[in-house]
Amino acid sequence: MIVYFNGQFVPIEDAKISVLDRGFIYGDGVYEVVPVYARHPYRMPQHLARLQRSLDGIRLANPHTAAEWEAIVRDLIARMPFTDQAVYLQVTRGVAKRDHAFPVGVKPTVFMMSNPLVLPSAEQVERGVAVITGVDQRWLHCDLKTTSLLGNVLARQDAVDAGAVEAVLFRNGFLTEASASNVLIVKDGVIVAPPKDNLILPGITYDATLELAQAGGLALAVRPVARAEALGADEMWLSSSTKEVLAVTTVDGKPFAGGKPGPVFRKIYALFQASKPRAA
Repeated sequence: MIVYFNGQFVPIEDAKISVLDRGFIYGDGVYEVVPVYARHPYRMPQHLARLQRSLDGIRLANPHTAAEWEAIVRDLIARMPFTDQAVYLQVTRGVAKRDHAFPVGVKPTVFMMSNPLVLPSAEQVERGVAVITGVDQRWLHCDLKTTSLLGNVLARQDAVDAGAVEAVLFRNGFLTEASASNVLIVKDGVIVAPPKDNLILPGITYDATLELAQAGGLALAVRPVARAEALGADEMWLSSSTKEVLAVTTVDGKPFAGGKPGPVFRKIYALFQASKPRAA
């Protein structure tokens, strides 16, 4: 497998970092995952804008221009044997002696790899998936896509231990997001999404879903969602770059919203599939 590492394309076994890399020592870095359909990156400008926002949020200079990033991503895509891909890119603050303060004059570490894009199965789309609920115990800058993901990892493992695909999180009685997905609900035919603030990641698929809903004439609202409203909703969805849009049909081991994907999900799923790049 070929990966990109600090300016070169190399076999993955040759891509090695120092034990003093701040990404390893502190989780001091950011990342993005760009879905690729038929060798076309999906919403690349939006992913690069979010990368810039995350870098700005941790006060790390962007090592590349948007044009340079896109060229590297497309080069990596072309080197892969599969057409639908998930491109992972990561930037850390680089290698320096261990000290909490930012090092001066240190070059960032840049890493990028691509794997086959694994999407929900036809059965998951048709029947929906199980989630558990949990308390959001993460830090207060969930809007930055940083590599410091221990809170998300622990929540996701709770879901795996319970035989579910996700942990839907609540903070102070309100819905935030899931461990690796945004969460939207439907109530009385209206798609409702929690607002993009510092407590949730500004999801690229979240944005795409709302744009598609608006273009498709579906009713939507962006506002805080109380726990009781979320758990009493007519539909609940997960959205992410690798889940696309996926219906929740089991919550905490019990059937949710009739135990099958709802009619609004069916509409938005069809709109999302129609929006994806196709092979020439």
